[in-house]
Amino acid sequence: MRQFVLIGHEIPTDPTFSLDDLAGGAGRLDALCRSITSAFVTSHGIREDVRVHLVAGDEFTITFDGSELRRLNPDERSTAALVRKALEHREEAIGAMPAEPSPGVELYRRGFEATLETVADEGTVVQLHEDGEPITDAGTLEDPVFVLSDHQDFTPEEVELLESAADRRLRLGPELLHADQAITVAHHFLDTDGYERV
Repeated sequence: MRQFVLIGHEIPTDPTFSLDDLAGGAGRLDALCRSITSAFVTSHGIREDVRVHLVAGDEFTITFDGSELRRLNPDERSTAALVRKALEHREEAIGAMPAEPSPGVELYRRGFEATLETVADEGTVVQLHEDGEPITDAGTLEDPVFVLSDHQDFTPEEVELLESAADRRLRLGPELLHADQAITVAHHFLDTDGYERV
């Protein structure tokens, strides 16, 4: 299983945002939707061994599970519609019980810290950092969980939580990448067993 935690600092937790203004009125949800798409979509299908956890405003987490996910198309608008539909069901998320607005999508009433604690029990938490060890020297990553931010840097509190939870601190290459690009590179590294096979 591969997992990606995406932090959306400014995306609305109210589902009234417009699908026609994802870059402005929806707090750069466009960039996060590109990341969700990069995590799942292949040329002719969906990666079934992937989960994405989108943390919205440190209040809700929307989890997408590739083994059950339906109606995810390779465009930002349809992905944003899945996010909006999940937020429309936010009142149904009670305690640890999620709302289940559509196949493969669950909405939890929890922020980054609780989400990080949950995924840390399920795999190897990877902090991507420009000062990290090159991923090519990392060896095998068992059930990796990559944690990425939106267009903003991690807050000091998020950095502290991530540094305490991370099993590995890695860099993907010499250049800083957008989150969707980092996801693509991480998939390629894992798909090729660390670039050992084509």
